[in-house]
This record gives sequence, C-alpha cells and structure tokens, in this order.
Amino acid sequence: MTIYHFVGIKGSGMSALAQVLHDMKYEVQGSDVEKRFFTQVALEQSGIKILPFQKENIQPGMTIIAGNAYPDSHEEIQEAMKLGLPIVRYHRFLGDFMQNFISVAVTGAHGKTSTTGLLAHVMEGGKPTSFLIGDGTGKGEEAAEYFVFEACEYRRHFLSYFPDYAIMTNIDFDHPDYFANVEDVFSAFQEMALQVKKGIIACGDDEQLQKVQAKVPVLFYGFGEENDFQARNIIKSTEGTTFDVFVRHTFFETFTIPTFGNHNILNSLAVIAICHYESIDPQIVKDHLLTFQGVKRRFTEKQVGSQVIIDDYAHHPTEIKATVEAARQKYPNREIVAVFQPHTFTRTQTFLDDFAESLNLADQVYLCEIFGSARENRGKLSIEDLKNKVTGAEILKEENTSDLKKHETSVIIFMGAGDIQKFQEAYEKQL
Repeated sequence: MTIYHFVGIKGSGMSALAQVLHDMKYEVQGSDVEKRFFTQVALEQSGIKILPFQKENIQPGMTIIAGNAYPDSHEEIQEAMKLGLPIVRYHRFLGDFMQNFISVAVTGAHGKTSTTGLLAHVMEGGKPTSFLIGDGTGKGEEAAEYFVFEACEYRRHFLSYFPDYAIMTNIDFDHPDYFANVEDVFSAFQEMALQVKKGIIACGDDEQLQKVQAKVPVLFYGFGEENDFQARNIIKSTEGTTFDVFVRHTFFETFTIPTFGNHNILNSLAVIAICHYESIDPQIVKDHLLTFQGVKRRFTEKQVGSQVIIDDYAHHPTEIKATVEAARQKYPNREIVAVFQPHTFTRTQTFLDDFAESLNLADQVYLCEIFGSARENRGKLSIEDLKNKVTGAEILKEENTSDLKKHETSVIIFMGAGDIQKFQEAYEKQL
C-alpha cells in the first residue's frame, strides 16, 4: 500500500488533508520546517509522523502530496522526481479525492473557515460527513456521503475542484500580490461558478455575487428582502443571536446561535440553506447550530485575570471590522483593545487607509511589525506608515507586551495571519 508523504504537512490545508486520509486508514507521513505551528497539534494527536525536511525522507513506493508553498526545486520534490514517484499538488489531489462524495466547497474572501467548520458540525449531525477546514482540522469518515471543504481563491486554486455545491460567502479584493483588483477576483469566482454541478448558495447582500452567472440553480441568502433565505427579527444579546428565517417570504424556523456579529448570522444562513436543499431535518440543524464550538483562531476566547483575551485570524480590513463588532456585541461595557500584526507588505500597502479605518473602531490599538510571507519578506512601507493613520496607536514589541497590563478589565484582541500568537504568548507569560 502506498505511503502518502506530505511536503509541507504543517500548512493548514495540508495538515487537515493528512488527517482525513489517516482517518480513512491510509498510511500518512510528512515533513516541514522545524518551527512549531498550531496546525501540528492535531497531527501529533493522530500519531502522524512529522519529519524535518531532507531528501532522505523520500523513498520508493511513496505518493508525494506537495504543498503549494514549495516549488519544484525543493529538495524533497527533486528527489521524488529522480525516483520517478507520483507528485501531486495539494489542490489537484483534493480535486480528484472529492469526486467520491457529494462535495460542498465553501469559498469567499472572508468567512470560509468559520462557515466550513459550522457546516461540517451541522451536517455531521444528519449524515456521515468527512471535512477539511482551513484551520488545520480534518476528519475522514469511512462511510461518508458528504465531503465539506474549504476552497481558497488564491492563485485560482479552487478551479481544480468541480464540486457538487458551492457556498460563496462574499467577493472582496484581497491577495493583491496575485489579483489585480476586485474585477480580477470576480472573474475567478465566475469561472468557479461555471464548474459547480448541482447548486450555488450565495450571499445575495454582496453586490459582486449578485452578478454571478451559473449553469445550476443559485440560491441567495442574506438580510435583504430579495433573498431566497432571509434573516428577520434579529435579537442580539451578550449570550448570542436569535433570528427568524424566511424561505421565499414564508416563515421557516427560528434559530439561535451562540456567536456574535452579523457575519455569523450570514454564515449560519448559508448552512441552513444548504441543509434545507439537502433535506436535513431542521431540528438537527437547530440543535447543532447551538452546540458549535467555533474553529481555531476565530474569536477564540480565554479569561486571564480581569481581562478577556481573544485570538483571531482577521488580517483584512473587512475581517477586523467584523471581529471588533462581535466583541462589542458580547462585551458592550468593556474597552476593546486591538493588537494587530499586518500580514504581507502588498496587502498592507494596498489597504493602508482601510486598515486604519477598521482599526479605529477599537478603543485602543497596538501594532506589531509587518509579517512578511515566504513570497515577499520586505516592502516599501513600514509599520510606522499605518501607525500614523490610526488614532493613538502604539507599537508593540514582543519584549514589551507588559504595556497591555494597564488595560484592566478590557477585551484584548490579538489579530493577524502571521505569528501574532508569539505576542499573545509573551503577554500571557507576563501575566
């Protein structure tokens, strides 16, 4: 039996896929850099072998699944070529693998991971479901009928997928190192829409998604009257959110979610719509929406002393705004402190004013140095350029996080897609 060897197994999608295959009784191992990432915890718990990168890891009889971050010149991929082994890129492998199930791709500029996690949790209650979530979580059910997975638009990778269904949460300009503008992003989603085989569930409140053309039915969800699935009579509290769902203007059910902010209502509507379409019992949907624990690094909270500390992956202005609004709903009487680490120079440069505008929604802002990616580790601007646009912002260094102590009884949100956790860890150590 072949051994699947993952080159870059600590990547969030790679780690999740490794867990799916492992659960389905395939032999799985992988390699990566020595640095510790949150994605490796689940791999270690599953007993999946993680090796440091070296060409000696590659042996005859293996199938190589190569992470998109590593070029063909990588020593392990070179060795696999020399040995004549099959080498499949992550997104290509996923595209072939999901053809064995009723597949649901969850895509969009924002909200993919949270919606995929929520959908997997709810669907599992009704039907055997395998899933792959972009926070590094994956599960393979041997008798699965459904495969729910996160589909990323970056470099148009989602064009490898051809799913049965697609949930499209929104279209927004992001990844400026690859996409030219929002029209370029739209063209990628439009191309993907034409590949969907059974139906598209799209947010009708998103003006870009309203323009998408497809060969299959498109069901719209949102707050607006013209949506097929509409949320009305919304009650927000510090415990969560309750709302009525109307299907084509007819009352369907009342749902309660233990989460905060409009974006979580929209994510839930998408899940309700696809479950309705696939005839999953509404009571199962109601029960499972209530018990959802969230996904990793999405509004992940802990109480430390008199402060609430939140870890969140928000790295785009739209996401920062949603996260701050959710914190305000849950903690209306507390000071909201944002600690933000910009991710990539191109994104920071492109959205400089938008970042400032969304960060200004917090009561106090601390900024960490820009996190360069493997693709680009320097740029023309510095963190000072952002600091100058954010009212009262201060620069936070890993060694001086004690400044945060003065915000007693505050909610402190650590946000970013880089290594913002090291700032949070340094601060928690001081506490």
